[in-house]
Amino acid sequence: MPNISYGLRDNIVYKKLSAHLKEIAMNRRKGFTLIELLIVVLILGALAAIAIPKIATSTSTAKDNACKTNVDIMNSQIEMYYANTGAYPADYDAFFTNATYFPEGRPVCPFGTAYVVTSDRVVSHSH
Repeated sequence: MPNISYGLRDNIVYKKLSAHLKEIAMNRRKGFTLIELLIVVLILGALAAIAIPKIATSTSTAKDNACKTNVDIMNSQIEMYYANTGAYPADYDAFFTNATYFPEGRPVCPFGTAYVVTSDRVVSHSH
């Protein structure tokens, strides 16, 4: 007579119970716990605390560099005018609007301060 012994794993009741327990475990783990959310918020806060000052500093540095570049461009155009005519411009307001030397218009300081011309040179200024 053949030996008919079924192990517990082959039992239909065991398989249904096992599937039901897996389903309960899956349903219980659908959301995040409060601790997990708190950790994520703390990490995002730390990253923001590091990134925001860097962005603010880089903006100020970019404006400073743009202002210095404008001063250099205006001075080089004054020298170009001198090389073309043999004299420095008599009226700098008219010169800075001259489309030959400034096709995009007069350079403007990113901080909103005016450029000053002394001794045929545009001088750097503070903001």
